[in-house]
Amino acid sequence: MSTSNNYCVIMAGGVGSRFWPMSTQKYPKQFQDILGTGRTMIQQTYDRISQIVPPKNIFVITNKEYVSLTEQQLPELRSQNIVGEPMMKNTAVCNIYMAKKIADINPNANMIILPADHLILKEKIFHKKIELAFNLAEKNDYLITLGIKPTRPDTGFGYIQFVDKKNSQYFKVKTFTEKPDLEIAQTFLDSGDFLWNAGIFIWSVKSILAAFDTHLEEMAQQFDSCEYNSNEEERCIETIYPKVLKISIDNGILEKAKNVHVIPADLGWSDLGTWTSIYENAKKNDDKNAVSSKHILTYNSKGNMISLKNKNKAAIIDGLKNYIIVDTEKALLICPRENDQHIKEYVQDLKSLKNGDKFL
Repeated sequence: MSTSNNYCVIMAGGVGSRFWPMSTQKYPKQFQDILGTGRTMIQQTYDRISQIVPPKNIFVITNKEYVSLTEQQLPELRSQNIVGEPMMKNTAVCNIYMAKKIADINPNANMIILPADHLILKEKIFHKKIELAFNLAEKNDYLITLGIKPTRPDTGFGYIQFVDKKNSQYFKVKTFTEKPDLEIAQTFLDSGDFLWNAGIFIWSVKSILAAFDTHLEEMAQQFDSCEYNSNEEERCIETIYPKVLKISIDNGILEKAKNVHVIPADLGWSDLGTWTSIYENAKKNDDKNAVSSKHILTYNSKGNMISLKNKNKAAIIDGLKNYIIVDTEKALLICPRENDQHIKEYVQDLKSLKNGDKFL
């Protein structure tokens, strides 16, 4: 299979407020080296996909204010391949925008959509599954997602129920449920025929644009009005964006479409969505503390996530168990790991304080 029809879109628009105070509006999580590997999340995502998709076919869609940051971190990309959205409108909009833009360049294109800030440890398996997905998308009218075997009843993911055909590498999706409550998530886990939706999608531009015509017809019509890859594109997009529906690709298309297929994949995957998931994937010392600096001493302290932005600063932690301690130039967070879901709320409350915005 020629790779010239294969394209990639890296979605890098989020603010990552669950990672405050490390992730800020100026410097969101995808542009940070959260696990201390020497490469930021978006750079790792690019490194991984550029092994199977030619760099000239890799695009990034992000918020307008992060275009120059993306250019700094991915100098390998042509500037026209880094696209700035005028405002945040969830994932359906950026998917149709990029599908239209790529279809204008190559109407036979297949595309993979990748979040910029996920961890994938088993890269060889990832490449194998993506090659299978590209093959399927080339030959069939399929909307394909990668499915991860769930390890806990998490309410932050979409769940995919599949129709089991024995010994197949991929399955037709029976139901698609976006972010269920805890009770439902537990029944999904118990039943054994559900997978997490990893937010990694593969389809041909023809298939996804047809799905938009069917399920989000008004949005499809609005995006028909632009001349893509021309001087007029930006002005046209600025006009459309305020008017279009704010909806995820999961709710807008995948829950309704009848041609969704899933490839189960054991990728060593994490969406690194919370400080706890960072803790789980970070190196830990004998006391199960994940520590980011040499100048940290701990006493009677276990199971903590400790991150200091200033590597020349010392910290002494005594008597804390299972805490998140994150210190940056502008803010200090100390909270139990089990409360990491509340960090978004802390950020909202901080916003409401006088001059609170300067800490975000």
